[in-house]
Amino acid sequence: MFKRRTPMTWAKWALHQIYPKGGLRRAWSYLWHRLRRLPDPPHRIARGVFVGTFANFPPIFGIQMPVAALLAWAVRGNVWAALLGTFLSNPITTPLIALVSLNLGHWMLGTPEQISLNGVFAAFAAAGQDLWHNMGAAFTSQRAHWDGLILFWHRIYFPYLIGSILPGLATSALFAWVTVPIVSAAQALRRKRLHNRILARKTRP
Repeated sequence: MFKRRTPMTWAKWALHQIYPKGGLRRAWSYLWHRLRRLPDPPHRIARGVFVGTFANFPPIFGIQMPVAALLAWAVRGNVWAALLGTFLSNPITTPLIALVSLNLGHWMLGTPEQISLNGVFAAFAAAGQDLWHNMGAAFTSQRAHWDGLILFWHRIYFPYLIGSILPGLATSALFAWVTVPIVSAAQALRRKRLHNRILARKTRP
């Protein structure tokens, strides 16, 4: 009953992950709309936005939402705001975050190395192949390969992790700072509208 009349192809699904059907502007408007309607004080919502936005930056792919929810609970922020904040990570922004964080991390560690986006993808693919091979080697007589994973850790993952901290904190602070006045204004407007509705009902003959 709830299935599509025309099933969505994998290509169309992938396209919608990069560019939503209603457009990026509509997607962001929806997120801000949901954020403004969260029933919590603005400062708690801002804390949730802060940790949710920050969770997009470290290389913890696939577990951003659980990490954001846990951080929101730890700082007494709004968990739903933290989950909404993780939507900053998408197929468009993630490669940019990775490239900036990786090169910044190498600079901070004193190992300057210019790595292109293609180099990042190739390194992750090679590491994935080594992991897959080693999982099979654990149950066979094949020898595990660790050289590629060790190189991946030193050349990609650790610099990425270190370099993601400063951009993550800066972006998270900016989003949290913007959230407080927006949510405060939205909540005040909702209270005013509710008050006007109550007055209108009381004055009805």
